[in-house]
Amino acid sequence: MIDYLIGVDGGGTNTRVRLAGRDGTELATGNSGPSGLRHGIDNAWNAVNAATAKAFAAIGIDTIPLQSCAIGLGLAGVHNKEWAAAFRAANPGYAALVLDTDGFSTLMGAHGGRPGAIVAIGTGSVGEALRPDGTRVEVGGWGFPAGDEASGAWMGLRAIGHVEQVIDGRAEGAELARDVVQACGGNRDAIQVWLGKATQTDYAGLARFVVAHGAIDPVATAILEQAGRDVASIARALDPTGALPLALCGGLGETLRLYLPAATLARCSPPHGDSALGALRMIELHLKDSQA
Repeated sequence: MIDYLIGVDGGGTNTRVRLAGRDGTELATGNSGPSGLRHGIDNAWNAVNAATAKAFAAIGIDTIPLQSCAIGLGLAGVHNKEWAAAFRAANPGYAALVLDTDGFSTLMGAHGGRPGAIVAIGTGSVGEALRPDGTRVEVGGWGFPAGDEASGAWMGLRAIGHVEQVIDGRAEGAELARDVVQACGGNRDAIQVWLGKATQTDYAGLARFVVAHGAIDPVATAILEQAGRDVASIARALDPTGALPLALCGGLGETLRLYLPAATLARCSPPHGDSALGALRMIELHLKDSQA
């Protein structure tokens, strides 16, 4: 018997869980480290279970009652069908499971399951839309480093590329270069070591310097302005008519509002809920459909 519903938002930096009763009443939340599938199937499940365990602990339950739980997950990396299949196969015992991209769970949370469009910008980036006829549209989401335009990792990659040119004497450096150099070890040899080990999450960690210096450092400003143009391009591809409500989501969504073209900004409205709430909606619908 299913007594609990779990909604999971899992990305390249952290995992957030919403725990609800069978009637959908929210009971608690939990969080942990990254559960994007790029980090490995075991790591992803460990992060999901760690966040879920924290939510149950908050209501006085020490062990996850797996057979009493239905879990909905919106995870980064689900586009890779092999990773997604391996993740499903490694289910540690949840009674019911539905898995989709973190973009789709964000869309479900932002518009409450109704037609609309989102551009989600965090460690990675993706655009999703649900049209009135039920058609789903996805733009971007190709993954780092080839895609994920405007994302934290994308910004970090450009910031470290700028630092390389500054150290070589090919470009002038200012506040952005100074802070990134220090964050990556302080000198050329240390930065080479950093580059050899850096993950998507590490690159995304440099985005904070781009944002912090966006108003004063011309390189940071240029990165953020390009990110704004990329978000606008994703939004246009999702909904060329501009008829659907558009929400900017993810950890960098609000930050990039300042750098959007005016026409895109005029379309934006705040999301109604987050990706974890959207994942709860996903599992609710899954259970409803399975009982129909």
